[in-house]
Amino acid sequence: QVQLVESGGGLVQAGGALRLSCAASGRTFSTHIMGWFRQAPGKEREFVAGISRSGGSTKYVDSVKGRFTISRDNAENTVYLQMNSLKPEDTAVYYCAARTSMVIAITAQWYDYWGQGTQVTVSS
Repeated sequence: QVQLVESGGGLVQAGGALRLSCAASGRTFSTHIMGWFRQAPGKEREFVAGISRSGGSTKYVDSVKGRFTISRDNAENTVYLQMNSLKPEDTAVYYCAARTSMVIAITAQWYDYWGQGTQVTVSS
């Protein structure tokens, strides 16, 4: 069982930056693929970024490439999402997720554990 707690969301102006954190409980953090998803009102949950168990491999949705960076610290059981050059269309609730696998999945149904989400609002 893995429990995930996100933090770092907030209100920021377009062009600004935020860093999301996701702290995981348990001793098996390093055996999980980690991902960030987001969900805007009236829209489906969308894959944003994923990172391999070692942190050596990452994957991003095209709309955030070059602006967002996912990273992890296995010693601290934490995964991060650095978000730069934020746009109003990045406004959403951001969720951290964990998957017991060796492959980064981009579909929400393949993730086993979820955090409660943190709101990110980007004003124009």
